[in-house]
Amino acid sequence: MNSTDVKKPHVVFIPFPAQSHIKCMLKLAKLLHHMGINITFINTHSNHKLLEKSSGIHDLDGFHFKMVPDSPSYSTEDGVKHTAAIGAELWIYLKTTFFDSFLDLVSGLETPANCIVCDGFLSYLNMVYAAEKLKIPLILFWTVAACGFMGVYQAKVLMEKGIIPLTDESYLTNGYLDMEIDWIPGMEAIRLKDLWNFVRATKPTDPGLKYLRKTAEAADKVSHMIIHTFEELEARLVKELRIIFPNVYTIGPLQLLLNKETENSSFNGYSLWNEEPECVEWLQSKERDSVLYVNFGSLTVMSLQDLLEFGWGLVNSNHYFLWIVRTDLVDGKPVVLPQELEEAMSKKGFIASWCSQEEVLNHPSVGGFLTHGGWGSVIESLSAGVPMICCPFAGDQRTNCRQMCKEWEVGLEIERNIVNRDVVEKVVRVLMEGAEGARMRKKALEWKKMAEMATGPNGSSYLDAKKLANQIL
Repeated sequence: MNSTDVKKPHVVFIPFPAQSHIKCMLKLAKLLHHMGINITFINTHSNHKLLEKSSGIHDLDGFHFKMVPDSPSYSTEDGVKHTAAIGAELWIYLKTTFFDSFLDLVSGLETPANCIVCDGFLSYLNMVYAAEKLKIPLILFWTVAACGFMGVYQAKVLMEKGIIPLTDESYLTNGYLDMEIDWIPGMEAIRLKDLWNFVRATKPTDPGLKYLRKTAEAADKVSHMIIHTFEELEARLVKELRIIFPNVYTIGPLQLLLNKETENSSFNGYSLWNEEPECVEWLQSKERDSVLYVNFGSLTVMSLQDLLEFGWGLVNSNHYFLWIVRTDLVDGKPVVLPQELEEAMSKKGFIASWCSQEEVLNHPSVGGFLTHGGWGSVIESLSAGVPMICCPFAGDQRTNCRQMCKEWEVGLEIERNIVNRDVVEKVVRVLMEGAEGARMRKKALEWKKMAEMATGPNGSSYLDAKKLANQIL
């Protein structure tokens, strides 16, 4: 490390160990590095090895990668198990081992760190205490939307009001979850079932409920937070958050900021898995807005029956589709499709195991996106001006789905409990053929323009990124 690097401020980044979180935090780290800040980016050992293999990441001047150990059972001979398959195991292992490993690593850095940017969903690892022990300021980075964060923050409020946990399991089916919540600032009239999975807990000791309540409580202990959104998209909600918290930075969409700030990048790899270029090659021969892109994200797991219903629905819609089918998408096991369905899909479909999502979404032939509704996918789709069909599975996906359909007017919903080929076919046709789909496509292009303005000179996200960098500097 040269003498000029030593004089620069030094920020330690620590993401939640999952694809979308790592991708998002790497982009922010890269942006701050471009603004003159040294970076140490810490991954679990297994995820670091995956990034090295798939994306070719390497240390640069003032940007270094470090590792903390993760569970030995996470590794396999040909790589690593998928996070979805052993998520609970990894969480427990990190809870017992991460704290000491992190303290040792940061304490031993050649150049002392001036600040920690921590994924907000790692606060359960006592990161507030770690920062106090190291005597380093802590910033929480929420890789979800403002609505996703506000949904988490309501865990303790809903418990205090006695709305959750559910006192009887019958509440899961008797319409109780359809209750409208009219007192969440900026999210008026959202239904209870549109919030995170914790609203379905029937005991105060439910692990998911405890985890998110602790996560919400940690937010109150930190004076600075970053949210991966842009102010114009969630204006009322961001305004309310700035009343509750002293320093809120809305910095997104990150890829648009990077496009403007770092034209000649030294690395562009953010994926834990190999991206198949054949996806984009296949799109080249298709007409504008003629292809539906289908991807349920990096963690979603579904039954074989649901996969077959999606498959036949796509085939019966008679539209071109590019479908990302991870090798462990079906109950965490290898996917084996019936020959009849494979033959039917081959006529208008292209199947791959992973792709460069932002490149696909920005391809002119893509006219719609069937998604699980994870925030990384939603904000990338909005950035590309592509309307969506959302089938939410877990986490913030239900909240994102509600907002895209009701507030942002760019989405249609397939309810998780009624996945069948007729519904899939009908909704795909509405998006790709009908007047409603055309209206949503127009609205999505309006959001794209607003996102570009937010990340341009004097835009809200651009100014917040500069403000954050200056705060660290």
